[in-house]
Amino acid sequence: MRCGFAAIRLGLAAWLVCGAAAAQPTDPLRNVLSLSASASAEVTMDTLAITLAATREGSEAAEVQSQLTTVVEAALAAARPGARAGQVEVRSGPFSVGPRYAPRGGIAGWQGRAEVVIEGRDIAAVSRLAGRIQGLAVARVHFSLSREMRERVEAEVAGQAIARFRDRAQQHAQAFGFSGHVVREVQVGTPEAPAYASMPALRVAASPGRPAEEPVPVEAGRATVTSTVSGSVLMTR
Repeated sequence: MRCGFAAIRLGLAAWLVCGAAAAQPTDPLRNVLSLSASASAEVTMDTLAITLAATREGSEAAEVQSQLTTVVEAALAAARPGARAGQVEVRSGPFSVGPRYAPRGGIAGWQGRAEVVIEGRDIAAVSRLAGRIQGLAVARVHFSLSREMRERVEAEVAGQAIARFRDRAQQHAQAFGFSGHVVREVQVGTPEAPAYASMPALRVAASPGRPAEEPVPVEAGRATVTSTVSGSVLMTR
């Protein structure tokens, strides 16, 4: 019996030693370095959207809706000749009619709002066309990056961020006494650049028989496009 117990103890000890020795070389986090790098570029926004709005009030919902419909149709008819695909686009915006409640309850009347949007990459033409539309006032001025501009700038800054990630990985590996590195995993992210919007003073409609020719005063803002690369590398001898 003593010999049997001794054999079991020796076998268990050998198994534990072999198991510990086998686990050490296969550690997946051995000599792994985590890091990140980023790059950015500042560009002028190349797309302008001007929202023109009209509001009406009345005792009947149908009356308010009819008035807004007339204003929007006239504005679209006046703006369409100036439209150019990709450069100046004209479209209708939100259209709503709702009740106006009295202080003591009940419906005191109806009010509505309708919008027409003029947008495009020809900023000067968009501004001039918006200045010619009568019967509506400027509600919003919104600058943004076109898809083509965004994709081009994103590709540039992503390439710069990747190069910085590789350089930083090599520098850190050498600082730790290694000769090189191998990329294990990496993520490239480019958050959307914020848009720039302004609210100018509302424009007074032109007098009858004299079209408004003054462009809406605008100035393009700038956006910062940033790309961040993060991940881990295996440092090698």
